[in-house]
Amino acid sequence: MIRKKEISVIEKVDQAAESVHRHLPAVTNKSKEWLWKIFRTVLLVGISYVILYPILLKISIAFRGQEDMFDQTIFWFPKHVSFDNFIYVMEKMDYWGSLMNTLFIAAMAAILQTISCALAGYGFARLKFWGSSVLFVLVIFTIIVPPQTIMVPTYLHYRYFDLFGLVESLTGKPELNLLNTQWPFILSYLTATGLKNGLYIFIFRQFFRSLPNELEEASLVDGAGPFKTFRSVMLPNAVPAIVTVVLFSFVWQYSDTYYVSMFLTESSVLSMQLSALPGTLGLNSSEPILNSYRLNAGIVLVIIPLIIFYLLLQKKFVESVERSGIVG
Repeated sequence: MIRKKEISVIEKVDQAAESVHRHLPAVTNKSKEWLWKIFRTVLLVGISYVILYPILLKISIAFRGQEDMFDQTIFWFPKHVSFDNFIYVMEKMDYWGSLMNTLFIAAMAAILQTISCALAGYGFARLKFWGSSVLFVLVIFTIIVPPQTIMVPTYLHYRYFDLFGLVESLTGKPELNLLNTQWPFILSYLTATGLKNGLYIFIFRQFFRSLPNELEEASLVDGAGPFKTFRSVMLPNAVPAIVTVVLFSFVWQYSDTYYVSMFLTESSVLSMQLSALPGTLGLNSSEPILNSYRLNAGIVLVIIPLIIFYLLLQKKFVESVERSGIVG
């Protein structure tokens, strides 16, 4: 009788162990899934904090009034919200005029760079010609090599501009001074030699290479040439790459200080006004805390158009980056 009870207990233990082993993989998979969700959430929150913390802090400082200058209890939310810092800085920076100039140059850059770099990228991706590999290596070098290394010849090229002696033969003048005009930007954008053009050419080349050859072959069979094929077939399918390049070009030109300081010494743009703002406010001023508030207000005024621009186009931007081939 006792032996039968022992056997019954052993069988129940075996059944329980079998049940545990049967459900263990499901429990383990669920645990792994929850651990991955927690890790992903912590990682995203950490990255978001690192990115957003400086911006939120600058916004908080920009809205502080003079009454909060010596209040050590304030960290995020000012006790006396004031717009005086923004009003003061907008007057010093000639904000609206500088903003219009900046938006015009950035929009022009986005349009012209997209056109020229799309043509160059299509040529490298689809047209086989002698020396194409060498030329593409030089394009990659423009991404790697800092533009400051050719600052002097670039400046002299537009300061004493002449194209194969045509300027002198047509106008009678030895050269043209294109500085303090829009022409240096226009010429560099049209010839795909402007700001970050090497990267844009690379993006278009990679995207056009990913398109099926059948699209191009069908167009060629119908009698279309390379330019008509590019305009009618390839370009409409390159919307993700176009959106990516337009956004990158606009943002980078909007915040550029290198080329605008070289070409525009008299016109006012936001990036240069912001760079000159510490000197305008006075580094040796008797009110360093107040000037810090105003400097942060100037930074906020400069980044507000970019934030609005991103909020309006964030969905298309994310989709275009995913499909343009620069993350895979």
